[in-house]
Amino acid sequence: MADDTINKPTPAVLNDLPLDEDTIAPERDAPEAKVETASPTQTLKDSAAKLSKEATDRARSYAEDGKARAGGALDELARMVSDAAAQVDEKVGPQYGQYARTAAETITGFSDQIKAKELDELIEDARGFVSKSPAIAIGAAAAIGFVLARLVKSGLEPEGSAPSAAPVDEQV
Repeated sequence: MADDTINKPTPAVLNDLPLDEDTIAPERDAPEAKVETASPTQTLKDSAAKLSKEATDRARSYAEDGKARAGGALDELARMVSDAAAQVDEKVGPQYGQYARTAAETITGFSDQIKAKELDELIEDARGFVSKSPAIAIGAAAAIGFVLARLVKSGLEPEGSAPSAAPVDEQV
């Protein structure tokens, strides 16, 4: 009986197949193939998650840039109001000049608050304001929208041309 176990041919010898790792252990590669082949649904979910993260990062970057620009614009506005206070003193009176200086200080303080706070804090502050005063928030949003629409519209019209209701025909 010992002779039977020693002389039994292996499947590779019977089929005349070359001995390589795929022939000896094909089941070793099977789990890897399952891992590499993800379902279309999972691929779509992964892609959506990746795009969502990229969009969030980009929006946060734009918001941070906007925060910095807003702070700079408020500083510039405060400087202009402060500079105008001297002219207001001369033309209207010192009491009104003091109003202008107070307004400039308030604008500077607001600018400093914006610069000092993180973006998430500013968002929470805005949410709190809207929940406390929704009518004021809607009115402010409408006013800002109106101003932005006018700025965009004025930027689209050529300089020196006034919008007219009807085109002017040349007379010959």
